[in-house]
Amino acid sequence: MILMQQSLINENDQIVKKIEYLVGSADILSKMKSVAAKSPFDNEIIDFLNSLSKKLLKLPEVKQYPDVVTLAFWMRKSSVMQLRERFMKPTTQGIVLGRGIAFHIAPSNVPVNYAYSLVTGLLTGNANIVRIPSKEFPQVTIINRTIKTVIEEYPNVSRYICLVRYERDQGINDLLSGIADIRIIWGGDNTIKEIRKSPLGARANDVTFADRYSLAVIDGERYLEVKDKERLAEEFYNDTFLSDQNACTSPRMVVWLGNAKEEAKELFWKYEHEIVKKKYKFQPIMAINKLSSSYMTAVSFPGSKIREREDNYIIRVEVPKAELGLMQLKDNSGFFFEYDCDDIMEIRDLCDDTHCQTIGFLGDKKQILPLVLSGVKGVDRIVPIGKTMDFDLIWDGYNLVERMTRTIKINI
Repeated sequence: MILMQQSLINENDQIVKKIEYLVGSADILSKMKSVAAKSPFDNEIIDFLNSLSKKLLKLPEVKQYPDVVTLAFWMRKSSVMQLRERFMKPTTQGIVLGRGIAFHIAPSNVPVNYAYSLVTGLLTGNANIVRIPSKEFPQVTIINRTIKTVIEEYPNVSRYICLVRYERDQGINDLLSGIADIRIIWGGDNTIKEIRKSPLGARANDVTFADRYSLAVIDGERYLEVKDKERLAEEFYNDTFLSDQNACTSPRMVVWLGNAKEEAKELFWKYEHEIVKKKYKFQPIMAINKLSSSYMTAVSFPGSKIREREDNYIIRVEVPKAELGLMQLKDNSGFFFEYDCDDIMEIRDLCDDTHCQTIGFLGDKKQILPLVLSGVKGVDRIVPIGKTMDFDLIWDGYNLVERMTRTIKINI
């Protein structure tokens, strides 16, 4: 079977020539099916990732990119060992191994997402083909350049990494899907439909990360108690503006709880505006798009109110009801719906939709638990403000260690 799949790649030589190899080569790709699956959290992989982390953190230019710094810290040996402790509990069920080849299709809206997907594939014992979008990001260049440097010290690990770029091509998708044991698709619903036109093998499966939206829920009284409001503003900035609100994890709506909503809102947005003016690269087209979205919201949802502002860095639209249809008008670059909530169940419809992913929360756990315990079909994560972008091996409700490995039951 392995020889057949290797020959399949060789027979499709013209298709393979359309692939650009950012890390790895056509030779590595052609031999990948013969690479042995590893145990999750393999020591050699952990050492490689730790070396990659150290190398990235020593680069002066990395300081400009908080997302790369966060990735590097996540790959440190101490962090990975904590993950191993969480996910690799002693088992009597058998031997756990990676599934084989993981084919990742990375999204174009979050620069470092492909790297998290790759690292997840490595930690779960798989060989990895990662399709990187054609859109250029300096973060991608820095990470790939560093991988190529570090991997020279780990020749065995090089057999498990192939980072590629190609234009939309059904033939290439068919070829890479055909040799994959698991396919990880990041992107919009349309991207998933398109990639699924390429068949997988009978025992292979998909893990899909579709279009999602996220919320922030803040208790006004708890916010007023926060001593370092500037730091909280910075953390909310990282949740939202750092990715231009393009990430599924970025809050699109801020929901206010408690009895001090107005005072809290005034201070919250004052501090946020100061951070945004200091750090954010604003472009005129952003203002046009956000104003258009705010007017559309006002027309489509009577009773909506566009809040007064001194400039167009942040545009807030207060809505009278937390309606599901609002998310069809969501925008980015500092566009927020805002809702005053007296009962957490008022946002249940938004959270019951499977497209609802993350709630960034500031308040008492008791305030949010009734919503979750009501059986909502959405909401896969509830994390503190400032942590919505933090990647974990449980993502979108999937335990990725379980999904990307198999267990060999031994009963002899």
